[in-house]
Amino acid sequence: MSEPYVHLSAAEITEALAEHGEREIKQLRGSWDGLQVDRYLKDGACYRRRRYSEFHLTGAGLVRAPHGAFRQSLEVNPLHGGVAREFDPIEQEVAEAPLLETLVRTLLARLPGSFDIAGGAIGIHQIRIIASRDAEGLPAPEGIHEDGHHFVAQVLMRRENVEGGVSQLYDRRKAPLYRTLLTEPFETVIIDDRRVFHGVSAVEVAGGMPVGVRDMMLVDFFPRAAESAKARV
Repeated sequence: MSEPYVHLSAAEITEALAEHGEREIKQLRGSWDGLQVDRYLKDGACYRRRRYSEFHLTGAGLVRAPHGAFRQSLEVNPLHGGVAREFDPIEQEVAEAPLLETLVRTLLARLPGSFDIAGGAIGIHQIRIIASRDAEGLPAPEGIHEDGHHFVAQVLMRRENVEGGVSQLYDRRKAPLYRTLLTEPFETVIIDDRRVFHGVSAVEVAGGMPVGVRDMMLVDFFPRAAESAKARV
């Protein structure tokens, strides 16, 4: 059996996106500046910004599904699960950009396992974590966890003035399996979410700067019709 993850270099992803040019890539990465505060964080924390939309990949391309809540069960996410979390949708210009479809197809071709895209759905999260002198940012406040999907691609979009944010993978007994620090835009780790747990260490401001940011795109691949109550509520 293959490894339950793949680590893709920034060069491999950007080469696959080369037809779109630097302007389109800049526009995509710049869209993280418009994210709204994730109001579902506990204790009134405001270090995370987020948008979310679900898509289907068809012969006509990447098609956005009607907007709805993001759901996880309490079994999968004891901290934030069991609640229909209503995030703002990904902006139309981003959702309809040919670059986004190319990126999704690039990730799909590199999954560490098979996936039935005809019966599958794709969830895309835009997430910004902000660290300040007063508070660190927690990319994974739930700690070591699973997301309840088949595969999850973790794509770094921006990393500025921060330290930390180490991506860590664990086997199903939660023994350490792999760790890496994503440092370049489009550097990516894709995991088989059914075979590993994962976590990310806190990010802190680097070099005495007032604020630092870590922008990520998460791309979830899961069956359109839930196969397990654990995966989708």
